[in-house]
Amino acid sequence: MSSIAVPGALAPRRAWLTDLPVLLVAVVWGASYLAAKDITTARTVIAVLVLRFAVVLPVLVIAGRRALRALTAAQWRGAALLGLILGGIFLLETYGVVHTSATNAGLIISLTMIFTPLAEAAVTRVRPSRSFLAAAGVSMLGVVLLTQGGGFTRPSAGDLLMLLAALARTVHVLAMSRIKAVQGADALPLTTVQLGAAVAVFALLSTGADATPWSTAAGFGAREWAGLLFLSAFCTLFAFFVQMWAVRRTSPSRVSLLLGTEPLWAAAAGIALGGERLGAAGLAGGVLVLVGTAWGRRPPG
Repeated sequence: MSSIAVPGALAPRRAWLTDLPVLLVAVVWGASYLAAKDITTARTVIAVLVLRFAVVLPVLVIAGRRALRALTAAQWRGAALLGLILGGIFLLETYGVVHTSATNAGLIISLTMIFTPLAEAAVTRVRPSRSFLAAAGVSMLGVVLLTQGGGFTRPSAGDLLMLLAALARTVHVLAMSRIKAVQGADALPLTTVQLGAAVAVFALLSTGADATPWSTAAGFGAREWAGLLFLSAFCTLFAFFVQMWAVRRTSPSRVSLLLGTEPLWAAAAGIALGGERLGAAGLAGGVLVLVGTAWGRRPPG
């Protein structure tokens, strides 16, 4: 027998038991950039994406088969459109992380938390607060410093791709809030259709490519398979079901706050496990990105 979760009113022990799995999701998401970089090359990006999501899609279909049948035609179309955007996000992110450090990738993608409210303000024509604009400025300054660890030069192609991925994530969030057909649909079938549409795009792009999913899988060793299963099982399946479980037991804002630590874990994984180095300017930039995004997430008061 369960009770209704009241935001901020959870007992300390219960709050900790709910927070820990969500925090673990942020950790594995942060580590996902290094894992993707470790098993992917520019030549195998699309093949790895096909393999990553083709592994989890059958599980989602089986788990949500009843809810999938309950979707209307309009909901299927709306979810498929969101899936096309999602496919673009994963392409940008994966190509991006191949051409930059895992640390940079995780920190730059966190700018979605700044871009989304700015885009929403532009659409609704509601001016954001001065404190939020200041937080956005701090974050952007941080990205500039982060990408200039070796002196003030052009950002790498990977840095720019991750910046585009952050913008694409913003488009995805806005589309989810403005496509009326998907509003009110259950998260499980909505996610399943989106991933299915994305996998279809990846499979189509892989047709005739030098590195097909099958040839790439055949060339994988134990290390690559471990990385792929980590991305599929932990960064996709585990993360999705923990989020669905957690939002029923605590507040969405609490879940969002914990997931917002993802860039911190991305930096930690890149430095501790990937041997990456930021330099003084990059370290200052990383701190500014974290400060700016945390500041921007605070409600106006």
